[in-house]
Amino acid sequence: MRVIAFLVLLAFACPILAMAETTEVELMADPAVYGENPKNYQEIVTKWLETKLVDAPSAQIQWLTPPRPADLPGPGGKRLYGYLVEFKVNSRNRFGARTGWQKHGTLIRDGLVIQGTGFGF
Repeated sequence: MRVIAFLVLLAFACPILAMAETTEVELMADPAVYGENPKNYQEIVTKWLETKLVDAPSAQIQWLTPPRPADLPGPGGKRLYGYLVEFKVNSRNRFGARTGWQKHGTLIRDGLVIQGTGFGF
């Protein structure tokens, strides 16, 4: 009997859940701890990559996540707080060959990249 009741409830709930809109929820974080949420994160990361890549104009970027509050280990065991953005980059190396899609991340605080992840420099 419980199984039948569950199936009836499920039959009514599924169409209602399917009609519900899903929206991206902006994570609220304390600006005193994490800094301001970088609305122009793509521009910030792209400009930062120009200083790090051998052939920045050839870079193709796939944005994986919007900025989200995070902390990463910093120098001397200190924690760095900001907004983490994850992305993949495919650019040309110094031989002119494409590197293939490589996953990276940046920690942004107050409009500046303060830490990069997944880079070999």
